[in-house]
Amino acid sequence: MAIEPDALEVLRGNHRRWLAKLGILHKPWLILGSAPSPTLPADLLEYCARVDVNNSGKTANALGLPPADLTFRKRKKSWEEHPYVRTRGLLWLHTKPLWMMHLRLLTMPHVRYSSLMRATRREREAIVNAVSGGLPADIGDVGKVTNGVATLCYALFTGVPSVTLAGFSLTKMGHSYDDKGKTRRQIAEDTFVLTRLRDRGNIFTTEPDLSEHIGLPFVRDRGDLATGIEDPPGKEMRHR
Repeated sequence: MAIEPDALEVLRGNHRRWLAKLGILHKPWLILGSAPSPTLPADLLEYCARVDVNNSGKTANALGLPPADLTFRKRKKSWEEHPYVRTRGLLWLHTKPLWMMHLRLLTMPHVRYSSLMRATRREREAIVNAVSGGLPADIGDVGKVTNGVATLCYALFTGVPSVTLAGFSLTKMGHSYDDKGKTRRQIAEDTFVLTRLRDRGNIFTTEPDLSEHIGLPFVRDRGDLATGIEDPPGKEMRHR
């Protein structure tokens, strides 16, 4: 069932207030996905709020990076796979009330977070649909985007200034934090939504293959990001 427009605005307001308390609502975001060998320019990490998707924080830990500003996490994603989650804000897709989620987190002694927010799967899909216009029924086998692209839609839904995607790929299999080489799913769904959003003028990527595949503006550092935001759509820095 779709969420009514008034309820969607209430949802937007609640999440904007939470992100403002975290101090990241008005900062550019760098979203770290789980594709192998993510490209993470040091000055962009310093300039942007870092948002980890699911278990990509395990890679951030291995690289010696500080705690994430925000982690966007599926309910069923394995905690055993990444028990040492370190994040200021934890947005956990869940159906239980917050107090029960806090109790669940008390059983995970290695998880470190400062503030917890809940979103339901229905709210996640409503946000993706509101931002992207929704997926046609004949696109893909799953019928929904990955959590990485959902995180991008969440950023746009709440109105952050810009989003840079790192560790995102539609061609590389497996994850950066293990060597299992799992087949990447929802490629058609992610491709459709990313292609629809690519010309907004405030979405970028540090990954050359994603830039080339989708046409997202390619950035190597903070200077590229500033130039890309100033240029109107159609003049962005495509992969060079």
